[in-house]
Amino acid sequence: MGPGVSAVLTTAGLLLSPTATPVASADDCPDVEVIFARGTNEPPGLGRVGDAFVDSLRQQTGLNILPYGVNYAASKLQLHGGDGANDTIDRVKKSVEKCPNTKIVLGGYSQGASVMDIVAGVPIGGINWGGSLPPQYANNIAAVATFGDVADRAGGTLPTQSALLGSKAIDLCNPSDPICHAGPGNEWSGHTEGYVPLYTTQAAAFVASKLVAGSNQYPPQTPGYGPQTPGYGPQTPGSGPSVPGNVPAPNAPITPNTPDTPNPQAPLV
Repeated sequence: MGPGVSAVLTTAGLLLSPTATPVASADDCPDVEVIFARGTNEPPGLGRVGDAFVDSLRQQTGLNILPYGVNYAASKLQLHGGDGANDTIDRVKKSVEKCPNTKIVLGGYSQGASVMDIVAGVPIGGINWGGSLPPQYANNIAAVATFGDVADRAGGTLPTQSALLGSKAIDLCNPSDPICHAGPGNEWSGHTEGYVPLYTTQAAAFVASKLVAGSNQYPPQTPGYGPQTPGYGPQTPGSGPSVPGNVPAPNAPITPNTPDTPNPQAPLV
């Protein structure tokens, strides 16, 4: 075999050799990934509350945000919270591997909030339906936001109970929501319609402050909101933290931004 033929074969071999798995460059990675678990009976995706939360977070920060809807069967029997927790953790691991500098935000509404309780290591009633987040990934989580969490009536909120993620979490309960509020004045509409846009905007303000913590950047502020104490929501005059059975209604009118494209409301639990 002549040297010319050998060179051609060598070149062809190089062209046919398998290449290394591509690694995402910084330009391919979002600033933030929001992993959100929808409520019961909502179609796959983020759900109405999750969509509004992400819309408000984009408006308040101007950051490049990638949303991810947790893949689980959000059925009325609520037997698949562990599946949702495991999918959340798997997504966190993949995101960290591909985009280690992306800040991750976890969130959930109603049954989806219970999913995040499992991830945070504080499942309802101590029943561990799924795995909790491995501690080595805790620093990759910038913030956690939960809405209408039944855990408020069953032992305490994620911010107060989770040693893993509690210091960077906010839990919001509409004081007329019977799922999370044990006092008088409850209406089912307080759960199904009581979080958009007021509480989703509050949660986004809290998360925005966490996303810029330690940087020179300061997030655009929604009127009436400022830097937050860990575990507490944005405060209006006369209101306090979301505590089971003691959630006063905001006394001051607030007109937050509404989602760009409202989604139809599905029956929720």
